[in-house]
Amino acid sequence: MVYPISQAADITAFKAEYVPVGDDQLPMIEQTNEIVHKMNSLLPAPLLRHCQAILSDTGRLPSIDGGAKMSKSLGNTLQLSASEDAIHKAVSAMYTDPHHLNVSDPGQIEGNVVFTWLDAFHPDKTKVAAMKAHYQQGGLGDRTCKNELETCLQELIAPMRERRATYIQDKGMLMQILQQGSERAHEVTQTTLREVKRGLGLPVLF
Repeated sequence: MVYPISQAADITAFKAEYVPVGDDQLPMIEQTNEIVHKMNSLLPAPLLRHCQAILSDTGRLPSIDGGAKMSKSLGNTLQLSASEDAIHKAVSAMYTDPHHLNVSDPGQIEGNVVFTWLDAFHPDKTKVAAMKAHYQQGGLGDRTCKNELETCLQELIAPMRERRATYIQDKGMLMQILQQGSERAHEVTQTTLREVKRGLGLPVLF
């Protein structure tokens, strides 16, 4: 019980109303709202806020091997700090339709990691839809699909990688940003805690 309550505390302490999560975290959002409802019923007036999950069109992103959950130890992830070569290798290793042996063969898009990632990250949804139809009919090779995805990911990740490198090179600036964020978070959460304690008639010692 400790972990879900800790997650709920992370949300309610900031009085968050919208929480971006994967679909596997929906039970946690539901439990958080149950805790909020119970706590508010004990207070003179509602203080904590119910929250809603924000889901992307891709509720859960599969690992590049299409099997186990993403894990750095398994080597089936793609880091936001990945180099151009690392992105190329990751996309090249992505699981596709194992029965799509020839370009002319009709292919399956269900369970095809490349198309799941294209759905998640490619900005041109019309183009992706056309690629899906072509792939299912036959005549579109896996390498062509992977090239399209790699181009998309290279453009998406490059500015993140460059910005990350800037912060890594200046550890002082990085620590200052983290400290400022921690101080602001502490201020907000302590305010919420004081409000709840007063509402419950508990002593406030800070």
